[in-house]
Amino acid sequence: MRQCLRDALGVNKPIYFTLAADKTFCRITALILLVLSGWAFNARAQTLTNLRSFTPTDGFGPHSLLQGRDGNFYGTAGSGGNLNLNNGSGWGTVFRITPTGLLTNLHSFILTDGGEPNLLVQGSDGNFYGTTYTNTPGGLGTVFKMTSTGSITTLWLFGLNPGIDSAASHPVAGLVQGADGNFYGTTSAGGANGDGIVFRITPTGTLTNLHNFNGADGANSQWGSLVPGNDGNFYGVTSGGGTNSQGNIYRISPTGNFTNLYSFSGTDGQFPEAGLVLGSDGNFYGITSSGGTNNGGTIFRMTPTGVLTNLHLFAGVTDGHTPTALVQGSDGNFYGTTRQGGGSTHCFDGCGTIFRITPSGTFTNLCSIDATNVASPVVGFVQGSDGNFYGTAFLVSYPFVDNIGDIFKLTVPLNPPANQVSVIQTTGNDVVVSIPSVATETYQLQVSNSLNPTNWVNVPGAAVTNCIGALLTLTNSGGATGPQGFYRFDIIP
Repeated sequence: MRQCLRDALGVNKPIYFTLAADKTFCRITALILLVLSGWAFNARAQTLTNLRSFTPTDGFGPHSLLQGRDGNFYGTAGSGGNLNLNNGSGWGTVFRITPTGLLTNLHSFILTDGGEPNLLVQGSDGNFYGTTYTNTPGGLGTVFKMTSTGSITTLWLFGLNPGIDSAASHPVAGLVQGADGNFYGTTSAGGANGDGIVFRITPTGTLTNLHNFNGADGANSQWGSLVPGNDGNFYGVTSGGGTNSQGNIYRISPTGNFTNLYSFSGTDGQFPEAGLVLGSDGNFYGITSSGGTNNGGTIFRMTPTGVLTNLHLFAGVTDGHTPTALVQGSDGNFYGTTRQGGGSTHCFDGCGTIFRITPSGTFTNLCSIDATNVASPVVGFVQGSDGNFYGTAFLVSYPFVDNIGDIFKLTVPLNPPANQVSVIQTTGNDVVVSIPSVATETYQLQVSNSLNPTNWVNVPGAAVTNCIGALLTLTNSGGATGPQGFYRFDIIP
């Protein structure tokens, strides 16, 4: 467990807050916290740091990162690793990297256990689960499980059981674990109609085909993994198919009940490749890789019933174009990347941008990638538990020699700062504590009658798992009627 309270300098030592039943004291405490948050925001500078430039044995072209429960980041590279295979290109790797840039190659694929791995997810059992695009025999892809030390177990070989998976093939997106403990995913091809499937697989490898895409309801699922909604269903995108053959958004239940929510037509965007993001307001946010008025792609908001609103239409030079990733930050804003544009002369048509957009659509270009420090294009983006953003970029850095991908850290002033208590107050007999949270972490409110670290006690019912980011409020029911206490949060990625 890591204490997530920080002092005004932003370092990792804890801050503790006392709260008595006296409401005047509570108001003073809350005011102090808000002043500290504002000071930290103004003092921090925006910086872009290259943590690791890949070598061929590290892997070629790292994908998006996942922060594990140990605080390290885990990811995959689509090729590289064992260079004795695949005509010297290798079949890809799984790696671990610390927040300071120390990289460990956990596994190099050899094709019999899969090749060209996709995104990872950490299961409730602590193991990592993922898919590969290809394998032998059959060459149609796998679902695998990996321990934290890199031991791989193949759970499913696509194409060898057509009676079950309808000869589904070539998964490109990662998996997501449902509330039932099973994993859900998609393939980009195969199935009864050749357009891919949606499937469910147990942690032990029993696969169920939930839906065969037929073109009209979507086709060719790409990088976008399914995302669980607040209603227990899963929401996803296809980069092809739909009413206008330009991409689709759909909803599917854990038992396979499928609903087509929205089909893109071009002027509202086309060819979504990245997955949806469930916002803290209950709406879904996403990007399309092209289309819109300027044909540079779009950022959109969609209600759970399929009402879509375009928030930003990319133009090219000033804001970038061809967006690749989108995440919601702890401050409630969304952060993302584009593949091209931004004005750099070191790449054809620009090297891309990193941007921020509010839920209402106010857009800010935070950084234009110039490929002199970080490779282009940026393809993955995630907020770490320290509040910083971590990303992956592939191809090469300027001047285009000896670089096949980078992992970088972007430090952005957040207001309020991530994981720093912003409000503590009493409401009736309760103590209410608010904190700007980072997505996918577990936050546990704790209380103690002293600052002795052995005396901290979890507040019953005051924990949230897999929160989606932005402001998180937890309550100690009846806490204001008790003796004076000290409060803090513990978090687990």
